[in-house]
Amino acid sequence: MDPYRNPFAPGAGSRPPELAGRSVILDMARISCGRAVNGRNARPIMLLGLRGVGKTVLLNEIGWNAEREGLLVSRAESPEGESLARLIFPEMRKVMRSLSGVEAAKHLATRGLKGLRNFASIFKIEMAGVEVGVEPEPGLAETGDLQYDLPDLFTLIGKAAQAAGRGWLLLIDEVQYLSESDLSALIVALHRTSQEGLPVLMVGAGLPQIARLAGEAKSYAERLFQYPSVGALDPVSAGQAVEKPVLDEDATVAPEALQAIYERTKGYPFFIQELASVVWDNSEGPEITAADVERSYVETLARLDEGFFKVRVDRLTKAEVQFVKAMAQLGDGPYAMADIAKSMGRSQSSLGPARASIISKGMIFSSDHGYLDFTVPLFAEFMRRQG
Repeated sequence: MDPYRNPFAPGAGSRPPELAGRSVILDMARISCGRAVNGRNARPIMLLGLRGVGKTVLLNEIGWNAEREGLLVSRAESPEGESLARLIFPEMRKVMRSLSGVEAAKHLATRGLKGLRNFASIFKIEMAGVEVGVEPEPGLAETGDLQYDLPDLFTLIGKAAQAAGRGWLLLIDEVQYLSESDLSALIVALHRTSQEGLPVLMVGAGLPQIARLAGEAKSYAERLFQYPSVGALDPVSAGQAVEKPVLDEDATVAPEALQAIYERTKGYPFFIQELASVVWDNSEGPEITAADVERSYVETLARLDEGFFKVRVDRLTKAEVQFVKAMAQLGDGPYAMADIAKSMGRSQSSLGPARASIISKGMIFSSDHGYLDFTVPLFAEFMRRQG
């Protein structure tokens, strides 16, 4: 069929044409945003899931919905090795400057900008441009300890937003890359604004271990956050994600084809978009058939192997590749660390450094005590295909 009319959107964080099966999470976020703006208790949200399940897409959708409701929205992605202070300083500054233009919030926002000057100086963050008429305020956000300084700044943003009749939503992707001290400071800041009933809310996203990491950083994080799981789509939602875009382009898709796409992708959204896109291009139409899916699967698999999967393996050392190969040869996870060590003829303690390194690279995670699993769906199958 016409590739120019191909509706599917494979890509990192690309919104699919039909965002199926995620209404519960989107409603949860919408309600939390509304409660925060109205001064009601609103728990921050942490989206947990493997790679390729659409967490970034959901963050963006939540942000767009919040903007339509009048909230100020900040977006940040935590790269490996970046400090939280540097990550969100530009976002806090933009929000403070925006609120400083509202007469009712001007005094509080100006104080916030003064605090940010101190913050930038103490954490050695370069400021592009100069805030006209804003001088540092001694004693405000200048301890150099993020657990003290960040709550002060979040509180000022919250009070300024409240005075302006607005709310602030902070979206952070890849939260698992934050250091323990940075994650702890973020939790403290959110806890403070929640206790004071301020219209500040965070929605974060990352790999499944975040719930444990947050609990280790601050014990009350288990009660502070909501932790919705973002996983594979069920057969009905997966079918909707494919069928509706096809129908919108005046084509059809056979039920058997929908079933084949679901079985080949196991319902993971990224893989659905990838396979459906190839199927569309290879189908003569106007109906997509199961035969079209089967013919397209080999090409799709080759694309994934050379792109989505390969780039992740390329980040590993030879020793780490042997580690993940040993995992994959045991079948599908979760994998007992004892079984991995046995298959490699090594002791568990000797594999500790490789395990820690692969976890830090976001390739595997501790699914339970003594157990590991891949963060990338279907990765074990890919490793087994490599021989």
